[in-house]
Amino acid sequence: MKLGLICDGVSRDLAHTLNVMDEFDLEYAELQFVGDKEVGDHSRQEVAQIKALLEAHGKPVSCLSRHIFAGMTTANKPGDELHTRHMDSLKRVIEMAHVVGSPLVRIMTSKKEQILWGNNGAEKWNVAHGAWDTLPPLIAPAVELAKKEGLTLVVETGNGTMVNSNYTARKLIDELDAKDTLKVLWDPANNCWCHELAYPDGYEEVKDGYLGHVHIKDVLVDTPRATLTVKKMGEGQLADLFRPMADAMRADSYEGVVSFESVYHPGDGDFENGFRSCVGLFKEIFA
Repeated sequence: MKLGLICDGVSRDLAHTLNVMDEFDLEYAELQFVGDKEVGDHSRQEVAQIKALLEAHGKPVSCLSRHIFAGMTTANKPGDELHTRHMDSLKRVIEMAHVVGSPLVRIMTSKKEQILWGNNGAEKWNVAHGAWDTLPPLIAPAVELAKKEGLTLVVETGNGTMVNSNYTARKLIDELDAKDTLKVLWDPANNCWCHELAYPDGYEEVKDGYLGHVHIKDVLVDTPRATLTVKKMGEGQLADLFRPMADAMRADSYEGVVSFESVYHPGDGDFENGFRSCVGLFKEIFA
């Protein structure tokens, strides 16, 4: 499969990270923060410099990953001040995507209401009525923009966001009738928080043309204690699931990129050191 890295997980110094990628033969660069700016905030000159660095190392861009729509709530409406700011940011990211040749742009979703649907009494007493219904109208203008611009959006399964599972990601895509323009950015470690089993359950939701991009890291979640621990790859709760996930994606001829997300450190705050301790297993399983 196509392997890559979320670059700022190693360093926001893109030149340094690209050298590290060369060292480990990782081909695809996913850009989130470069220097002190998030993608979409760089000047034209800075974008040109980023493009030149990528081309010098022969690294195609897999995805531009700004936190579009993150932090919005069910109180927000399409066209309000915050939504307009996020749409303006999306336009800038799309402009950058055209320059650097990124086929994908990531979006997020608004803050999570915990219980969206219910049965046998829960629908009266526990459901956050109407919460889910606020989401598709917020995302629809982004889908229309991406369609016009000839790019694909990927919605990340995030911690604390309305889309926090492959089930909810697929539901959003279906409700928008946007399968050709909006795909799932599957982060199985994030999905652990809502207890969606990565394989086979999570994969079954997205394997039929919904999967657009993948983030890989390992974690240990303790939902009752509201505690998340990032683990060395192969030592968290996804340890026994990575290989079946990879085998299934190969069997189904997944054509997207699998990006390693370097958010682990061994207690010293050194994320590059954490990356170096994990990348071998990542390549062994997903290459």
